[in-house]
Amino acid sequence: MNALLFGAVACMTALIASAWLMTFARWFPIEGIDGKFLVDYKTMIRAHVDYALMALFNLAFYGAGIELPVIACWCVAIGGFANPSIFVIAAFDPEFWNKAKWKVFSMVSFIITTLGFGWVGITYLQHAL
Repeated sequence: MNALLFGAVACMTALIASAWLMTFARWFPIEGIDGKFLVDYKTMIRAHVDYALMALFNLAFYGAGIELPVIACWCVAIGGFANPSIFVIAAFDPEFWNKAKWKVFSMVSFIITTLGFGWVGITYLQHAL
């Protein structure tokens, strides 16, 4: 279950880093780089919000007091960090959605996340019944 804490801390670190990045991109634009480095500010905001949500999920699952399968916890932690990272990559690469390697990365990330969240959900249901 410590994997959930690891995942939460990783997501919180990325959350703070993305906040600083977006703040500096707005407050201190650099001529010639502005708009070329962080090309899609709205997508970066999506990543920022997603990191916050995934950190909260990790902490909620950890704090619920129900013993969860270790592999399910790792799936939640890894998928919870990888999914928002898709938005980060897309915020820097305007051609992101057209590249096969990122489509594969997205698919694998979604599968890992779905397995983790599904497994945790089933474990909660089993515990409740």
